[in-house]
Amino acid sequence: MTSETDVLEFSLGEDRYCIDIAHVDEIVDATEDVTPIPNADANVVGVVDLRGETTTVVDPRVRLGIKGSPDGSRIVVLSEHESTGLLVDDVHEVESVDPDEIDDSAASETTRGVVRRDDRFVVWVDPDALV
Repeated sequence: MTSETDVLEFSLGEDRYCIDIAHVDEIVDATEDVTPIPNADANVVGVVDLRGETTTVVDPRVRLGIKGSPDGSRIVVLSEHESTGLLVDDVHEVESVDPDEIDDSAASETTRGVVRRDDRFVVWVDPDALV
């Protein structure tokens, strides 16, 4: 028996991505100033103070090989990675995904596959591979 998984859809540029909602702790506006960290990995944008806790902000574009600058407006804070958030352009909705909707032939080091929606594809990313 297969069960559906709830995923959070977000966008990077023109494209849609999703992660399992179980990996999401919270979503916050990226209004805080991000402090750059010298000599950090290319995917690390910097750190922000979220309610007194230092949170590392990473740009998923780097690991996904997407061109463009990190001008995201939202931070998706991950639950399994202590104080780490993904900088995304926009957060859309939580959707249920049936395992039959996943095309895992497109899976890679950073993705679980592609979810087919009515008029678009949503790339299911592995948060562990992005941080």
